[in-house]
Amino acid sequence: MAQAPIGILLKNLLNLIYSWHPKPPFFYGWLVLGVAAVGAFIAASVSQTVLAGVQDLIAQDMEWDRKTIALAATLGTWISGMTMPFIGRLVDRFGPRWMMLSAAILVGVGLIFLSESQTIWQFFFAYIIVRSIAGPNLQNLIPRTIAVNFFSKRRNLAMGITSLNRIASESVNIQIITALSTAFSWRSAYRILGLTAIPLSLPIFLMVRHKPEDVGQLPDGASSQESGQLSSSNGAKSSKERKWPIREIISLPSFWFILTAEFVAVSATSMVVFQLVPFLVDGGMTQVAAAGALTLGNLLGGMTVPLWGWLTDRFTIKKIAILIVLTAILPTLLFMMVTPLSLGFPLVVTWTAITGAVNVLGSMMLGTVFNRGSFGTVTGITGPSRTAAMGLGPTAGALVASWRGSYNPIFVTAAVGYILVIILYSSVKTENSPL
Repeated sequence: MAQAPIGILLKNLLNLIYSWHPKPPFFYGWLVLGVAAVGAFIAASVSQTVLAGVQDLIAQDMEWDRKTIALAATLGTWISGMTMPFIGRLVDRFGPRWMMLSAAILVGVGLIFLSESQTIWQFFFAYIIVRSIAGPNLQNLIPRTIAVNFFSKRRNLAMGITSLNRIASESVNIQIITALSTAFSWRSAYRILGLTAIPLSLPIFLMVRHKPEDVGQLPDGASSQESGQLSSSNGAKSSKERKWPIREIISLPSFWFILTAEFVAVSATSMVVFQLVPFLVDGGMTQVAAAGALTLGNLLGGMTVPLWGWLTDRFTIKKIAILIVLTAILPTLLFMMVTPLSLGFPLVVTWTAITGAVNVLGSMMLGTVFNRGSFGTVTGITGPSRTAAMGLGPTAGALVASWRGSYNPIFVTAAVGYILVIILYSSVKTENSPL
């Protein structure tokens, strides 16, 4: 007889915990973006940029070459992309809360397993599984979906903040892994990060929500009156908030221009960024200094992404995207004209700071077109292409550098790719779109 009241009390307690959320004096969306940074930190330990920064530490311990590490990065990124269409549909339907919680715990366990790997197949298996879980759930697709769901007028600024979360987390992880690897080993570094990830999943579960309506608010923190005025002043709003059928999404020419431009831009950027530390180390710079250059540039790049997002909310994403890519061409070509020990450090910092926004430009454009109703779905559709590009870059760059015995072909290819991206972005039609 006493079990029923205890069961009811337990159920009520669990419901209370599940429904609880803080009530900050500001818009809840800003809090969710802050909590998403925790997920980005957990995921960053296996990100492509971090692996690029610490690849020599692992390769030397395992007696592998750089092409082996690059292949692991490629396969992990590609498998991650294959999961995105499913994750995109799931987050639109069920929301991000449970998905991010599960991903954070699985990544933590996976990092511990990764630290124990002794063979190539064990390392590849652990890295690929962890990478495929971490990327879409904690770094890009779901955090960007949260930004689109919570923000309208400040949407690109919010997506810029999710990119800052990712990039800052990568910068911190590079330094943590480098420091722990120098003091102990890369295995100890990943084991510690794995053990840290599990308790960090708790704030994600408690505070992440699907949309502002879940906490009694509206996008951007607008009042009901402001929301009604915005809807009546923008006749296109209702069409942009609806759920787009996949067939209609892929029928838009602008969708394909954006998709192709993003593929080329991400391929070019990932190809260069994965070779920056080897480029500096082969030129005589220490591993610590080379990783420091990548970290500093990555962090500065992350800090500029919210600024670019703020500008695109006030001007047009198309113009800003073209400006960013155009600015990246000159430092890419300058890599062929400097020696790593002379100007290599500041050039790596400059290039990485400029290209920090490249990976999010396509998502900003798509978010402007498709908005809350279908952003997870459309990002899921583009996810395989984006992650295929991220995976292609490291392996292609490593093979070219090994085959040619020079990094110059990588820099030339990237510069040509950026020119093509500018042409594609310029071709996006704007007559019926806010782009």
